[in-house]
Amino acid sequence: MSVVRFIGCLHLGHASIARHRGFDNAEEHDEHLIKKWNLMVSKRDTTYIVGDVTMEKSLDYYKLDQLNGRKIVVLGNHDRHQNVKELLLYVDGIAGAVDYKGFIITHVPIHPNEVQFYRGNIHAHIHHVNKLEEVVVSSAYMDEGSKPAPTLDKYFNVDAHLIDYLPISIDELKGKRYTNILKQQ
Repeated sequence: MSVVRFIGCLHLGHASIARHRGFDNAEEHDEHLIKKWNLMVSKRDTTYIVGDVTMEKSLDYYKLDQLNGRKIVVLGNHDRHQNVKELLLYVDGIAGAVDYKGFIITHVPIHPNEVQFYRGNIHAHIHHVNKLEEVVVSSAYMDEGSKPAPTLDKYFNVDAHLIDYLPISIDELKGKRYTNILKQQ
């Protein structure tokens, strides 16, 4: 049986993010990420890479071939449009945003007034524990006559570091694994 999984902000080949995440260098970081990914993802699984495959360079795209399963990239702020053609040599698809089973998948979290139209927002971009549920902005940006946004606990940050480099399924996001990961942060 195949599983759909999510992970973002791989930042392959990025020395600065590797050090920020506790690695000595980018090669060590990338090897760790590849190892963890392949422990979780089978050849039949599909994984959405939720932006920032690298840091605006295509030099490390070849490492995507070392990752199990089908790969679909939701472009992030560090994924340059001029590299899309080359990126497509290593992945099965590219999108700007995806509606998956009522969840909106974007690199950057969507506005709280928009998240109410979805079961949740699977995103990355934020390299620390997601605190969006504490943000109170809906009343400041609501149109006259619109309903207040529901609780903002509908954001699921799948930054690679925050989910221990293990691509995560919808069931895991909604369940204990995701909650336990965030408690450890």
